[in-house]
Amino acid sequence: MSEKITVNWLDGMAFEAEVNQHILIMDAHEGVGGKDRGPRPKPLLLASLAGCTGMDVVSILDKMRVQTKGFRIDIEANLSEEHPKVYTDIRLIYIFSGNDLPFDKLQKAVELSQEKYCGVSAMLKQSAKLEYEIRVE
Repeated sequence: MSEKITVNWLDGMAFEAEVNQHILIMDAHEGVGGKDRGPRPKPLLLASLAGCTGMDVVSILDKMRVQTKGFRIDIEANLSEEHPKVYTDIRLIYIFSGNDLPFDKLQKAVELSQEKYCGVSAMLKQSAKLEYEIRVE
């Protein structure tokens, strides 16, 4: 299986990416020549991580017949000081809400995503320390 993404320069620091037939604009903030028309590339990587593992967790919990009222993932990440600035450590905080949620099943779903299914996590683990925690509200 292969992927093809086209990214075109618009102007200034802005680029338009076509991803799965959807258009996404990336731009820099005004202080470095951008016009802030879209997110920066590195935070998009974190959003991709959350989307990948989140989809896994939702799918796994559905198969386990676990119903949540809400689910979100907060990410905290630190960048290196020197160039190229890369994420050195990433912390995912899985936050579930609902009544009488079986913590063991939530934990199993997150573990399966992180250790078996999420390709974005697998890639990022090659270059950054990846940790997670699970919270129930």
